[in-house]
Amino acid sequence: MYNLFFDCFAAFWRRYLRRDLFRKVQTLSFRNLDEISTGSLITRLTNDIVQLQTMVQMLLRIFVRSPFLAIGSIIMAVIISPKLAIILAVAVPLLFIVMFFLIRATLPLFATVQKKLDKVNTVLKENFAGIRVSKAFVRAGYEKDRFHHANSDFTQVSVKTQRIVALNMPILTMILNISIVIVLWLGGKNAIDGSFEVGRLVAFINYVTQVLFSVSSVAMMLVRISTAKVSADRIQEVMHMESEIVNEANPTMNSYKQGEILYDHVTFSYDPKIQKPVLQDVSFKVRPGQTVAIMGATGSGKTSLVSLLPRLYDVTSGRIFIDGTDVRHMDLSALRERIGIVLQESILFSGSIRDNIRYGKPDADDEDVIAAAKAAQAHEFISSMPEGYDTMLGQRGVNLSGGQKQRISIARALLLRPSILILDDSMSAIDMGTESRLQKELAKLMIGRTCLMIAQRISSVMDADLILVLDDGKLVAQGTHNELLASCDLYQDIYQSQFGKEVASHG
Repeated sequence: MYNLFFDCFAAFWRRYLRRDLFRKVQTLSFRNLDEISTGSLITRLTNDIVQLQTMVQMLLRIFVRSPFLAIGSIIMAVIISPKLAIILAVAVPLLFIVMFFLIRATLPLFATVQKKLDKVNTVLKENFAGIRVSKAFVRAGYEKDRFHHANSDFTQVSVKTQRIVALNMPILTMILNISIVIVLWLGGKNAIDGSFEVGRLVAFINYVTQVLFSVSSVAMMLVRISTAKVSADRIQEVMHMESEIVNEANPTMNSYKQGEILYDHVTFSYDPKIQKPVLQDVSFKVRPGQTVAIMGATGSGKTSLVSLLPRLYDVTSGRIFIDGTDVRHMDLSALRERIGIVLQESILFSGSIRDNIRYGKPDADDEDVIAAAKAAQAHEFISSMPEGYDTMLGQRGVNLSGGQKQRISIARALLLRPSILILDDSMSAIDMGTESRLQKELAKLMIGRTCLMIAQRISSVMDADLILVLDDGKLVAQGTHNELLASCDLYQDIYQSQFGKEVASHG
């Protein structure tokens, strides 16, 4: 019952620690998450917490009992023979000296073990997430080698660490046996000449054995603590992380309704210390209800530009306003609730199609879900499935095509009825006919609402009220389709690459 009670206590403690750590991860900014790999976070939420739980269990079992046994046995040994008790005065400190050097040698190795485990988890995550790609490119052999290398590194460091830890018990046993031999030798002489009773000698040996076993248990616990300390430091590293994207003391609530957007000399870098700005001195204004298209080559900063609006990242310099209020002064939850965003990568979760569409609005009724799906041109293919909206999706929506996943992601954003909608190249896998119908539905739904749309096809942006052209992080031109055809060389090049010589007729 004693052990069962403490095991249950440790299990509940682990549960709440994992819950708090997970909640902390949810508060971190994208910049914080860029610093720690997903594999490392998984290790911290699983293996590191298990290490701490094991330490807590041993603490409750051993540190509650062994010290009292050791102290009581020492007292009794001193009462029986103060002279022979000197042996304990030498043996006990010697045990702790041995443990000090073992812990000192293994502590950095334990840290390396956890880092190697991070690498194993990272490789596993990447392989499982991209297993279709590795099969398509016949790279299974390469992935096996990559995992074998990470796994071998982890195994080698673990074995090296355990070899040092394994020295603990032989050394402790040797000290224990030597102490007993010395007690028998000195106490035996006294017993032979009659100055020391044999019964007292046997009792003294039992107390010495109890003391040294208790101290050995504590010493083993210290090794476990050194292991857990590494895990505790890794958990604390996450718990002490502070997101730079937080609410002000008194944030502005409900500060925008029209959807006017102003970028005022915005510069942004993911790491200002080592990286040149991804965006440089970008300024433009979007009037309420406008549809704004953003175009540019890969790496020109399009996604970074729209990521700053809902404060997925904060600007390095400059300001962004919505209806005259700096986004950094707005309540973060209120800001993001009014901005619908469809990311470049369509992320779906395990569960039904219905639950995925109403992910941002769990209380939405079926009528609203179907209306959003119809607007996103998803209702037809969903209805054709045997279970319709109750169809269960596999991990990351693997049982859907790329275009179907994009349309469900768009429906998820439309269900929120956002004041501002951001489409980050979210129609790249949709055929032009479906895209045309979707654009018409968006035009109806977004009347009086602002839409920012990243696109690669000029056919998708011709009707936009404003087109922004980015090049190497700079806003090189802005205007309507016809204005840019007449004035922007880069836009003309994009147009000509997609429509050929037709550009000449617009000259």
